[in-house]
Amino acid sequence: MHIAVLMDPIAGIKPAKDTTLAMLLSAQARGHECWVFTLDTLSLHDGQAWGQVQAVQVRDEQADFYQLGERQSLPLSAFDCVLMRKDPPVDMDFLHACQILEHAGTWVVNEPASIRLANEKLFPLQFSRWLPPYLVSRDMSELRAFLREQGEIVVKPLAARGGEGIFYLHGEDRNVGSILETITGRGAHFVMAQRYLPAIRQGDKRILLVDGDAIPGGMLRVPAADDFRGNLVAGAQAVAAELSAAEQELCAEIGPVLRQMGLLFVGIDVIGERLTEINVTSPTGAREIRRFFGVDATELLWARIERGH
Repeated sequence: MHIAVLMDPIAGIKPAKDTTLAMLLSAQARGHECWVFTLDTLSLHDGQAWGQVQAVQVRDEQADFYQLGERQSLPLSAFDCVLMRKDPPVDMDFLHACQILEHAGTWVVNEPASIRLANEKLFPLQFSRWLPPYLVSRDMSELRAFLREQGEIVVKPLAARGGEGIFYLHGEDRNVGSILETITGRGAHFVMAQRYLPAIRQGDKRILLVDGDAIPGGMLRVPAADDFRGNLVAGAQAVAAELSAAEQELCAEIGPVLRQMGLLFVGIDVIGERLTEINVTSPTGAREIRRFFGVDATELLWARIERGH
């Protein structure tokens, strides 16, 4: 197969942790030819999406791990499949890229229209029985009332990633007003507020699903001693974590919805068996889970893509 991958510049990734690199390594090992391109080279004209692509050869090394060919402009319909692996933030440029990819003329994974619909903070709301108490608002008085009601909360922007812009608040915190003004842009932007879950001290579990089926083993991201965020880029440590019976039930409920929407590679975040996020843009964790459990989610993804639509 001929595969094009829309991603952030490959020179800037961390090869030991990067799931997109793992996808490229797996595709290459299976005999597929891969190209990469970036958001700034995506275009749309005459009803056809194009990209300025470069052939890529990758190696499982910490340095000198890739080699790029000459850049060439090609219609995306020239490829058997396009992977959308651009990292958030899900800003207007990201959403416009998804709209352009709807004109690719070939299979795009994940389905770009579904990526637009499935905001990673709001999409979980349709599985409400699995959620902690929450409020989505940009009104400071509502957010303050929610804090008084819950005692401890976490507030997060709706379009960021990697723990960026997430705050822990409690009722005695004299910075509450300033933090809420900052995160909402003085009431200009909606935020997600969730009851703080003390189980975060044991870790934030990442579970990967391929075509709606959960990988049998997850990654628990244990926050650093001086932080509350279960994000690897925020200093959390990854440890192996089996899936509980409740988490398997959660995945069985979410999986058919993901499959129907064409969301083939998804990562869900679970704290104390409570669903907090559904990551559909460029979820990570495949390399760690393979190391822990010997199961390669990227191999399962390519096996599914090779079977076709």
